[in-house]
This record gives sequence, structure tokens and C-alpha cells, in this order.
Amino acid sequence: MQQGMQRFQGKVVVVTGAGSGIGEGIARRFAAEGAQVVLAGRTRDKLDRVAASLSAERTLVQVTDVSRFEEVQALVDAAVARFGALHVMVNNAGVAPEGKVTEASLEDWERTMATNAGGVFHGCRAALPHLVKVRGCIVNMASVSGLGADWGLSFYNASKGAIINFTRALALDHGRDGVRVNAVAPSFTRTPMTEDMQADPALMAKFMERMPLGRPATPADVAGVVAFLASEDAAMVTGVCLPVDGGVTASNGQPPMA
Repeated sequence: MQQGMQRFQGKVVVVTGAGSGIGEGIARRFAAEGAQVVLAGRTRDKLDRVAASLSAERTLVQVTDVSRFEEVQALVDAAVARFGALHVMVNNAGVAPEGKVTEASLEDWERTMATNAGGVFHGCRAALPHLVKVRGCIVNMASVSGLGADWGLSFYNASKGAIINFTRALALDHGRDGVRVNAVAPSFTRTPMTEDMQADPALMAKFMERMPLGRPATPADVAGVVAFLASEDAAMVTGVCLPVDGGVTASNGQPPMA
């Protein structure tokens, strides 16, 4: 981030899944650029830990299960009640159960779709009336796993693919309202969710073989792209899903020749 950047001074930003990982990174980036930030997630202790190092005057914590629309509506209502408006909605919360479709449970399917795709839908539906008032924007958290499939992650793949096309549809429907809607698609990112994978040197070597930049993303890498899409620098950008993947999607899948 360039020193002194304050693109979100006076703006109100809601970030779901803000208690750790990519969501925490996004919340910190917006706060550093002057925003009033609402931290949402299911675990109060995690949210309080993030909030403790941010400005108390410009931060609100709201415990929220994004799979429940009434809780997301309460989140948006609380943001507007505290800060007077809503300018940016970042739908980031998500889960990623593993297993083939014949192995993972029905409960895993319901939870994945309700949290990932449902959480994005709930956030967009609750936020849009307020975003129309200020010509605000939405950034949804997709994944390279929504652009192409993984082994053993079919539920996650389905939910992230749904988010990407839902983002495009909202961009069409609400562009004339002055609301931009975009998504980002990270690849492997160093977060608490991927700690087990990071601890496996052989697996990490396979990931790095497929990643031209030669390293995983960090939450700050993803946060910078989210902030760009939410800023006036992206005023003519809507309906896109922008990979933040170190070049993974530049490949046709064939291995390096040397």
C-alpha cells in the first residue's frame, strides 16, 4: 500500500468472515485507508482480537452467521445505525469441506452452499438498498476453485462457481443503479484454513510447481485487490472475477518442461 493512501476516508465497509485469514486482511486494509469498518463473523473472540488493534471509533463488531438471512440483515442494519450509511459490502465468509460427492455428508453440502453461496446472496440482498443510495459497491469472495475444479472439493467448487456467475448477474441488474459488483478469485493463500497444507512440504512443492510467481498469496495480497475493486480507481469495472493467483490460471495445466 502506498503511504498516505486514504481512498476510503468517511466510507463504511462491512467485511464478513473478518475474524482471521483473508477477511482479517481485508478489514485491516480498509481500516488503514480510513474506512469505518464493520467486522462480522461467527466467533466473537476472533473478531475482538482484530478489533483490538483498530480504531475503536471507526470499528464495529457484529457476531453473524451469514447462512441466516436475518442475521445478515441485522448486521447491515447495525452498520447503518452506527455509521449512518453503507458504501462497500465484502462477502468473504466461507467453508471448504473435503470429500467426493459420494463420501462427504449431506450436511456438508447444505452447510457449504448455505454459507458460501447463501452468505453472498444474503449479504447482497441486505446491502443493496443502502448501496443504491450512495452508488456503492460489492466485492464477493470467489476462488480459482470456482473457475476450475479441484480433486475432492466438489461442494466448494459448486459454491464458488455459483458466486462468480451470481456476481455477473448482479452487475447487469444493478449497474444502472450505480452499484458495481465484482469478485476476486484467490488461489492458495497462507491462512489458518490452510495451515495443515502449509505443513506438508511435498504438497507445497506441488502447489509451487503450478504457481509462476513461486509463492502462495498472503491475506494482504488479496486485500489489496479487494480495495482496488472497491475504490474509485475501478470506477469502470463491474461484473469481473479477478484472479489473485500468482499466475495459476495462466496455465493450460501441463507441467513445466524444465
